[in-house]
Amino acid sequence: MVDNGVSDSLFKMPTIKFTKLFINGQFVDSISGKTFETIDPRTGEVIVKISEGTKEDIDAAVAVAREAFDTGPWPRMTGIERAKIMVKWAELIEENGEELAALDTIEAGLLYQFTKFEIPAAADMLRYYAGAADKIHGKVLKSSGQFHAYTLMEPIGVVGHIIPWNVPLMMFFTKVAPSIAAGCTMVLKPAEQTPLSALFVAHLAKLAGVPDGVLNVVPGFGPTAGAAVSSHMEIDKVSFTGSVETGREVMHAAASSNLKAVSLELGGKSPLIIFYDADLDKAADLAFFGMFFNKGEICAAGSRVYVQEGIYDELEKKLVEKAKACVVGDPFDPKTNQGPQADKNQFDKILSYIEHGKKEGATLLTGGKSIGTKGYFIEPTIFSHVKEEMRITQDEIFGPVMTLMKFKTIEEAIKRGNNTRYGLAAGIVTKNIDTANTMSRSIRAGIVWINCYSILESDIPFGGYKMSGFGGKDLGLNALHKYLQLKSVVTPIYNSPWH
Repeated sequence: MVDNGVSDSLFKMPTIKFTKLFINGQFVDSISGKTFETIDPRTGEVIVKISEGTKEDIDAAVAVAREAFDTGPWPRMTGIERAKIMVKWAELIEENGEELAALDTIEAGLLYQFTKFEIPAAADMLRYYAGAADKIHGKVLKSSGQFHAYTLMEPIGVVGHIIPWNVPLMMFFTKVAPSIAAGCTMVLKPAEQTPLSALFVAHLAKLAGVPDGVLNVVPGFGPTAGAAVSSHMEIDKVSFTGSVETGREVMHAAASSNLKAVSLELGGKSPLIIFYDADLDKAADLAFFGMFFNKGEICAAGSRVYVQEGIYDELEKKLVEKAKACVVGDPFDPKTNQGPQADKNQFDKILSYIEHGKKEGATLLTGGKSIGTKGYFIEPTIFSHVKEEMRITQDEIFGPVMTLMKFKTIEEAIKRGNNTRYGLAAGIVTKNIDTANTMSRSIRAGIVWINCYSILESDIPFGGYKMSGFGGKDLGLNALHKYLQLKSVVTPIYNSPWH
């Protein structure tokens, strides 16, 4: 079902308050004076012009972040003091929730009904790490000699965050919440498609009491601002979420500069494996949600759906019916199930992959076309008769394109599930506990969902195997630890009565 009209009665343009760089607690123009346009994916029209950060602006932001770390109060506060400010920040996010929700909807094409859940989730993520800020402890060690030894967990320093555009606010806090709780200072480059919510929450951080220089937000483009973050000699760690190709560039720049620590989350091509004993309605719901949530622009999307023989035909029918009933349209309309793709480049990329699928011989069951004459809307698309070597099976499309395949045995499911260079996530649908245990231990992925999908919560570590990334997990206490470094301290003990 298609309705991609943009109704004025459903939408009121949010007031765009912040369009400049946020450096040292102030909104400032870029040094070059350059700006760029951020685009409404519902219409392809310009929302507003944003100050464009380049290398010189990154240098300025890093300088104040360095000063804030080396001599400022934030790393020297107690964990409880940092936590109080973070909790206040969370309260301000909830108080401004409707405006933040509208910004992510108008920039990223997220469903407004989803962003209304995204806001409290982002606030709760801040509260989660606030609760951990005063629990950063080292250990006392038992030395084999006459020495007293212990470890300290210290903030790593100035962090560079480079985040994607698919769920802007959640990605912001996935990176910022643990690193700021650890006592780090930072420079964050939001995706050029979606800078508005990042700038707004930076303003709220200042209102909450985050000291100037601790959080700096510099919108700009990857080859300029992003490259400057990755190669900067005064940044101690860079955390990046995005494509494998850009991840390689980040690693190269980090290695070529000061060998800064690197954390990469690089997406996936995740399998959802459905066994014959599954509840068909539940399996269809999980498969559809796992693939088409947020129009497929989710790194953990279950884009490779394997269905055991015996239930394949019936499940295929249910999925096609769901795709045809899906309402694609204005993300502010509560009846809409799928909004526009985030930008023109992604829109064109997805359509090109659909054409590859057709040319390589896959059967197009439903969808496959763009919708309307304006905006970046694409029908939910399902392919069958798909082979493992096809591009639509191997490449991350990052859009509403499902490949549907059948398998016979558990051994085949394991082999085909692992037949990917990625290893971010996987889903298993079965009523058999032995099957669930075997599969969860055999699939090479950083998170495996059993009889559920895409459950992402603050206390569950998230990150992949293989080419899906490395360098520490996002979420959970593991994320806090990747912004800390371990120091051992050793001192002699003289005349000790025991060793």
